[in-house]
Amino acid sequence: MLRILVALILCLACGLVTPGAAQPGRRKAAQDSLTAELEALRSQGYFNGFGVAIVNRKGTVYQHGFGFADVQAQKAYGVNTLQNIGSVSKTLVGLALLKAQELGLLTLDDPISKYLPFPVVNPAFPDVPITLRHLATHTSGIRDNDFYLSKNYFLQPGQNVAGMPMTFDDEQTFIPADSAVTLPVFLQNVLTPQGKWYQPKGFLARRPGELYEYSNVGAALAAYVVELASKQPFPDFTARYLTRPLGLRNSGWRFADVAFSRHSRLYQSPTVPLPYYGLTTYPDGGFISSVADMSKYLRELIRGYQGQGTVLRPESYRELFRPELAAGNFEKRNERNPYSESYNVGVFMGFGYTGFIGHTGGDPGVVTLLFFDPKSGIGRLLLINTSFSDKAGGATMYKIWDTLAKYQHRLGG
Repeated sequence: MLRILVALILCLACGLVTPGAAQPGRRKAAQDSLTAELEALRSQGYFNGFGVAIVNRKGTVYQHGFGFADVQAQKAYGVNTLQNIGSVSKTLVGLALLKAQELGLLTLDDPISKYLPFPVVNPAFPDVPITLRHLATHTSGIRDNDFYLSKNYFLQPGQNVAGMPMTFDDEQTFIPADSAVTLPVFLQNVLTPQGKWYQPKGFLARRPGELYEYSNVGAALAAYVVELASKQPFPDFTARYLTRPLGLRNSGWRFADVAFSRHSRLYQSPTVPLPYYGLTTYPDGGFISSVADMSKYLRELIRGYQGQGTVLRPESYRELFRPELAAGNFEKRNERNPYSESYNVGVFMGFGYTGFIGHTGGDPGVVTLLFFDPKSGIGRLLLINTSFSDKAGGATMYKIWDTLAKYQHRLGG
């Protein structure tokens, strides 16, 4: 998945503030003031639409949508507007792995070869098995090769794409739906030497488990193992054990699973709409959701960290949130932005250098942040439907994020 352009910004984000009590009148005044400040940031014109939330273990203390889900139709972006959430989707893969482990279907230290119908080995270390834990901590050695960007993003059929870009950021190509393949076919093609999209650079020349290398293909492969171990499609497994129990009624992995009329248009820039698209490797970034549903999900993560989650056992949540790596597992470690999942990682769960827990996401027309502070138990969520490629856009994004932090204590979070 395209990474959020955090490299453009040097730690502009503020820390979370410990909240205090707020009287109803003061709370309403704070909500109105926060809304006004965020609307002023939206009016700068960098993003067509976005939604935000502040969440604690009890629920959502603030959520709001701003701007437009569809500029041409003047359709407002609201808390129930849908869009894919980019790599924040990977956190659901982490929960799915741990739920499958609870059910006795697999263990994280199993070699993936135990489940796969085709061999996946690092050619530099053919006798060292790649495990599910390696996939979940991005230490498998699997890399995203050139075909990840050119064969993965497919157009939703039946739409008028006249005048819309068919490439994004000069790298990602939107291919016709009838050219797309299934997830297992894609994985076999990019990961096995006989595959037509296989490239030697698709694997690091490092022993599995040794080095952190963020891998979308690895995340999709982990979800495919859950599918094989559970003998049911991955979307069905997550619906049964995760999203339905959490009440995420308007979310899903496929357009067919959601009310498409609520889906936001995505934008390459404020003036350039993108076509609707799907991902062959959908588990790594294709979850479709809303601010309202993701607020419920964030609440569950906070409660899970505190030992009060509902979809996993306490010991599974401890494993989800346990930092797995050390400094020696990184060639380059992000020590400047507290909201990056690339300082440390649990089971597809990222940690910023200050300890904030969550994930970022980025895809064509998608920017997302979901993090909580384990000390205060307060989390924030941001979904944006417009890409940016400059420092001004990045600064505005973090200003939105910081503004949420500024108001947390006033909202009685």
